[in-house]
Amino acid sequence: MNCYAVFGNPIAHSISPRLHNLAICGLGLDDFYGRVCLQDSSRLTNIFNKLSLKGANITIPFKEVAFAKCDELDQNAKKIGSVNTIVKKENKLYGFNTDAPGFMMAISDFGKVQNALVIGAGGTSKAISYILQSNGIDVDVVNRSQNRADEFKDYNFFSFDEYEPKSYDLVVNTTPAGLINNELPMQESILNSVFSNSKFAFDVIYGRQTPFLNLAKQKNLQVKDGADMLLFQAVLAFNLFYDNSFDLDVIKGYMKEAFAL
Repeated sequence: MNCYAVFGNPIAHSISPRLHNLAICGLGLDDFYGRVCLQDSSRLTNIFNKLSLKGANITIPFKEVAFAKCDELDQNAKKIGSVNTIVKKENKLYGFNTDAPGFMMAISDFGKVQNALVIGAGGTSKAISYILQSNGIDVDVVNRSQNRADEFKDYNFFSFDEYEPKSYDLVVNTTPAGLINNELPMQESILNSVFSNSKFAFDVIYGRQTPFLNLAKQKNLQVKDGADMLLFQAVLAFNLFYDNSFDLDVIKGYMKEAFAL
């Protein structure tokens, strides 16, 4: 039996075990996927090895820690600076970032996107900004302050105070605003101006209609929450665990059952 797990803190809410175990059962594998609440980030590698894991997913707040712990990194992880998937092969830890391609798969039904506004400057924003730009999309990033401007020097970066609204094909919220409260990720009057001239809105939060998405719908934008991004990054991560030996649509079919439970 091969064992896998998701590392995070908090982690009790994570549906990753449900997603991966549904695929494991559906494919007839004698494996198991669990969760680890990591208290001390410096012990990530130690616990990974102690549990004899073959692979793991990494979530908030340890993606940058995982990046530093890996022996080898894929191109996405190198460019973004964070790892959400670890695979152990030949006593080496290989780090991948499936958040970025998972996001692009999630927005595929939006249609053509030429420019985008990404709200927030955390790890998820890094992944989304990178993959958008890699696909030839012009990216503006707006954040509460200039604190992380150096990490976004490859994009048009603005603080809330200096940002002037314009039209976009896509507006993405990468902040936790709306997750446990009714807050918007930025000033309502500014968002209203942006939404009035934009087409699509995406919120990385899943499982609820956030104030961000509600406001976008009022302005007649096509909207999506983060459920598909969660699903697709998990599908890609699962296949990495198994040397890309399964059909992505088959994995997706089993994992989608998690959202119906």
